[in-house]
Amino acid sequence: MDKQTSILILGAGTFGLSTAYHLAKAGYTNVTVLEKSPTFPPALSAGNDLNKILRAEYEDPFYAELALEAMAAWKSPLLAPYYHETGYLLCNSAAAPDKSKRSLQKSLESIRRRPAFQGKITPVSTREDIRRVAPAFTGPMQWKGYFNSFAGYAHAADALTAVYSACVALGVTIHLGTAVRALTYAGDVCTGAMTESGVRYNADVTVLALGASLAAVLPQIRQQIVAKGSPVAHLQLTAAEAAALRGIPVTYARDLGFFFEPDPRTGLLKICPAMAGYTNYRSGDLSLPPDDNDFIPARDEAMVRRLLRETLPALADRPLVGRRFCWCADTADSEYVIDLVPGKKGLVVATGDSAHAFKMLPTVGGWVRDVMEKGRQDLARWRWKEGSDAAAADISWRVGKTTDFEEVEDEMRRDPELARAKL
Repeated sequence: MDKQTSILILGAGTFGLSTAYHLAKAGYTNVTVLEKSPTFPPALSAGNDLNKILRAEYEDPFYAELALEAMAAWKSPLLAPYYHETGYLLCNSAAAPDKSKRSLQKSLESIRRRPAFQGKITPVSTREDIRRVAPAFTGPMQWKGYFNSFAGYAHAADALTAVYSACVALGVTIHLGTAVRALTYAGDVCTGAMTESGVRYNADVTVLALGASLAAVLPQIRQQIVAKGSPVAHLQLTAAEAAALRGIPVTYARDLGFFFEPDPRTGLLKICPAMAGYTNYRSGDLSLPPDDNDFIPARDEAMVRRLLRETLPALADRPLVGRRFCWCADTADSEYVIDLVPGKKGLVVATGDSAHAFKMLPTVGGWVRDVMEKGRQDLARWRWKEGSDAAAADISWRVGKTTDFEEVEDEMRRDPELARAKL
């Protein structure tokens, strides 16, 4: 693949932008990105978020190593302003199921003996242990787990915007508000894509980085990935309240949910309930993100309030704001799929984020570029997996069972002003 090869990337989220950046940094001069969203960061990108956890804990040591490489890259001049090493309090509540406890123990084992974590891990087994690492918490918190000081979070939307700007500066062409209707072919060769408005974009190589919406454009991957949504909510804090919680660790009770320190600009505290994810089969036999995502089910709001009562009881009855769903492409084994599409030439797929890919923003594009240049995927775990069934899988680290939107249709809760606007 020479440096003048025309490359078309569909999707300007984490995988798509990182790929464009790595290609441009390597000297490729003809890179174009098409993004459906008219605004940036893209509305449906999982990376369009206030913050994301940056940690190396994984059940699989392979990903722990990749996460450490990514965390080092987060300290580059481009991304360092958006990385905050506040630490990571990872525990289970007293009522946690065995599955949650096993997952936490595997995660701890993946980092415990690595040199990077020497002196960074503090066991947590009593309320006093929590008080030492997070004195701002006032709830009962009869939790067990550990505190990892070598972890934190990224300002996600800001980091994506920084990579977007870097791509443009390197000569990448990015078209927002450009939805793709279909891929175009000449025999078995993918020649690019046709947009909803009828514009054809031709390319020597096309990269599909469409996240949870991928199966709508590439139906043959439908069994390998399933679109799953996770509820997200926020609390609006006063300046004084936000200041009192400045520097708290990312706090995750594996069976309850997680939250971050308040955003210093807005005073918003992001909080997410623990759950296995929601599918959306309401429009047919594919789970796809809906256009309207500004709600969460009542059961998840109740879980958020339970988590707050455990940690910050004074905030437990505060109104929730910024309710919405964050969508990802789940695989059966939480492995990424970065490979050539079988039976097609000039077509590469980068998907399967499985709710653990944003931390790889600095590095994932390099893995995609490697496949493009070699013309093959050397890692068996990231190859196209014919016959896998993502929708039927019981993911070891996800707590609970996957639920479809149809089952919670009557539970949807919106921010009051949005609810009024829908009337």
